[in-house]
Order: sequence, then C-alpha cells, then structure tokens
Amino acid sequence: MATAITAADINKLRQATGAGMLDCRKALTETDGDFEAAIDWLRKQGQKVAAKRSDREAKEGVIIAKTSADHKVGFVVCISCETDFVSKNADFVAFATSIADAAVANNVKSADELNEVTINGAKVADLINDKLAAIGEKIGVAKFERIEAPYVASYIHGANRMGVLVGLNKDAAEAGKDVAMQIAAMNPLAVDANSIPADTVERERAIVVETMKEDPKMAGKPDEMIAKIAEGKLNAFFKENTLLAQAFVKDGAITVEAYLKSAGDVIVTEFKRVALG
Repeated sequence: MATAITAADINKLRQATGAGMLDCRKALTETDGDFEAAIDWLRKQGQKVAAKRSDREAKEGVIIAKTSADHKVGFVVCISCETDFVSKNADFVAFATSIADAAVANNVKSADELNEVTINGAKVADLINDKLAAIGEKIGVAKFERIEAPYVASYIHGANRMGVLVGLNKDAAEAGKDVAMQIAAMNPLAVDANSIPADTVERERAIVVETMKEDPKMAGKPDEMIAKIAEGKLNAFFKENTLLAQAFVKDGAITVEAYLKSAGDVIVTEFKRVALG
C-alpha cells in the first residue's frame, strides 16, 4: 500500500529544497514518501535544490555565541520562540543571553544539563516555563553546541539569528573572527574533504554518476570516462562545500587555507554554525 502524501509533506520538501509544489509531490510519490530519497530524486532530475545543512532548526528565536574568559571553550545556545515579535524583544534577548551566560559559567556539556543549571536559585527549565506562561509562546533550548580547543572564536551574525564557533590550534583572534565570518557567509559542510562523512561523499558521487548517465550527451560513453568526469565534479563539490578549499571572502584570489597559513599557520580544528531557518 502506497504511503499517503499530505500537503504538509509536500510543503516540508518545498521549504527544504526550493523546488516547486508539483515537483515535490512527484518526488514524494516516486519515493513512497521517503523525504531524503525525494531530495535525491529531485537532484537526479537535474534540479538545483537547497543543500542539506544541520543548522536548519528553529524558525524563530535568539542565538547567542559566547566563549569562556580564556577562550578555551565556546558555546552556542538557541532559545527558540514562535514569532519574530518575541525574538526581537529586548527582554527576550536578555533572557536568552542570561541562559547562555549560565552555560559558560557552569561549563555545561549538553542542552539537558543546561536546563538543570540554576540562575539566581531557579532552574533554567523552570525559568523557561515561567517565560512561556508570561508571553504565551512555546519556547525552549532548541539548539546547543560546544567546542573545546586551544583557542575558540565566537561570532553572532544578523541580530542574533546566527551563531558561529571556530576552534583553532593557537591564539589567533583576528583569524578566528575572519574564519567565523567566512563560515557564516559561505556555510561549509566541513573543515576539509576528509571531514565529510564517507556516506555523504558516496551519496554525492552516486547522484553525479546517475545524472551523467541520464544526460543524452553522455550516451555511449564508457563507464571509466563517466567515473573520471564524476570525480572532477566531486572535487568541485569539495571546493564549494569545505571551509579550507573555499575562496576567502575577504580576498577571492586565495583560499581560506592559504589565508590561515599566511596568518601564522593557523589550523581550524572544528567549527559549529547554528542559524534560524
């Protein structure tokens, strides 16, 4: 029995990919409602869809990125809400900031741990429930990220709508800020090609190969040639989606990797990017 495709399913796929409603309906129908397979189906039809990113979480809210005083640990906390009317309210921003400050002060390791921390004698979870009752909107700790490194840089972009943490191998405040801004603007998937999960690479390769095989211009071409061209396209994917290979936003003539080398052989150990979707 085929899976029933609802309007909500179609809208969810449309929001995630930017594809048209009819195309989304067909993609879900062809894949029996499998959301991830539907995204791949659209891509195999040659449609350019929005890249899958882990930072698509809360619709509205406030994101705070902070580090410990010694810059050894960084935190990103997203306190979600339902409307931008609330997220832009100064009191709500101050409320979210106080929770992020508590995360830093208590060096918490998870959202669950943060909910148990106390601020002026009251648990964060209870403070959130009180705020929910006061403003009439569902709120909560929607996202929590933490990085430890010899030096962590933090960056908040767009009126608390995005937060970035960058872990570095040494104290390099200026480079950390530049790279954090790069991550905010260019949204890389990983630090380098080796950091992208193998299943993601294989999925991308399979899509590239299948798309090429469907191209009339490639008809009759040997598999070896298709595989070679596919690897070239995969390298282009890495260049666009990995931090070190991207063109540096402040100087497009060099890569981020080259910029970091010129800044004193700075190495990015990891990064986190959290944004409102």
